[in-house]
Amino acid sequence: MSTDLTPPGRRPRVLHLTQPVDGGVARVVTDLVRAQLADGMDVAAVCPDSPLATRLRSLGAHVRTWEATRSPGPSLMREVRQLAGIVGHLRPDLVHAHSAKAGLAGRLALRGRIPTVFQPHAWSFEAVGGSTAALALRWERWAARWASRVICVSEAERDTGVDAGIRGRWTVVPNGIDPERFRPADAALVRAQLAPLEEVGADAPLVVCVGRLCRQKGQDVLLRAWDAVRRRVPGARLVLVGDGPDGERLRAAAPRSVVFAGAVADAAPWYQAADLVVLPSRWEGMALAPLEAMACARPVVVTDVDGARESLPPSLAGRCLVPPEDPRALARTMAALLLDPPLRASLGDRARRHVLSLHDVRHTARAVAGVYRDLLGARTADSGAHPLRSAAGDAESDRTTQRVEHSEHRESIHS
Repeated sequence: MSTDLTPPGRRPRVLHLTQPVDGGVARVVTDLVRAQLADGMDVAAVCPDSPLATRLRSLGAHVRTWEATRSPGPSLMREVRQLAGIVGHLRPDLVHAHSAKAGLAGRLALRGRIPTVFQPHAWSFEAVGGSTAALALRWERWAARWASRVICVSEAERDTGVDAGIRGRWTVVPNGIDPERFRPADAALVRAQLAPLEEVGADAPLVVCVGRLCRQKGQDVLLRAWDAVRRRVPGARLVLVGDGPDGERLRAAAPRSVVFAGAVADAAPWYQAADLVVLPSRWEGMALAPLEAMACARPVVVTDVDGARESLPPSLAGRCLVPPEDPRALARTMAALLLDPPLRASLGDRARRHVLSLHDVRHTARAVAGVYRDLLGARTADSGAHPLRSAAGDAESDRTTQRVEHSEHRESIHS
């Protein structure tokens, strides 16, 4: 595909800024960088040293290391100054900041000097409560002035921002996945190759949950539902794929019928091995796991939260959506599907066709390129001085960062 972003004599440089460096955000960044490089763009990335940084370098992106924690804290001022220096050196024409932490530091460092795209990947103020949520919301309202465009991954995510009083230029670009990587396969053959399933019978009904082990993804609700599932489907086994801050607590609460696979480089075999994929999230922008599972022609069960419901075709919503934080409803739905193989096959087939039509990552890349094209086309002629040249030493930037840091909360803002 052609993006028409290249002016005569020079390709514009797009810089992706991200923290976190794992989970769905990292996969989105990787897919966009891969697609943009294949399309001939000049792509750079700034993120902490991590497997993500290594992966982006292997794709051909210019990668610089940013020493940043996952959540805001006492190191914020240093992180913003370092980021301003890195960006000033790379001299991008457009910056795409992913998630709450990168959106916070990036907008403080840039303050609208060049076109800045902010993609929240679920709003920070939904992840916390009380005064912490109020602080996060105040920041998002205030910083909206420094985003040339806000990309939301679902209509619901945009509506949440608008209803919260965040003013900006909005574009909705649903998440996409690679349907060649995530494709149907014979479950029995795949299971035989997955070491953590050595003790699981080839015919055992298998439920898989892929996601960071944290409160957002709701694995604790899934474990509370699991005993009821086992009573109706005695041989069923559950696999939790991923790692995270709640890992130790979840392992302590899990029965023997639950397998913890840990973090994996490639989740595709786990979807392919499953009879049913479940993601009982408390909130989402638009999670990748259900899309990836559906691309593998596996039926999914997700909670009826923003973003999750938009990822399902209408024909699946009635059977595959459950209320959030309702282990009884979750158990009923899972058990009913595990006991009905023909229905699972039908739902999986419909799910695959839905993803191919609406959530192919190539569609996503084209839509994001359209946003870039719009913003770069609107830029005024270059005056000769790069707008970021003095960013690292800008006194106003320091004062702004200090105000945010001094009002910073002790709790983490997860994205």
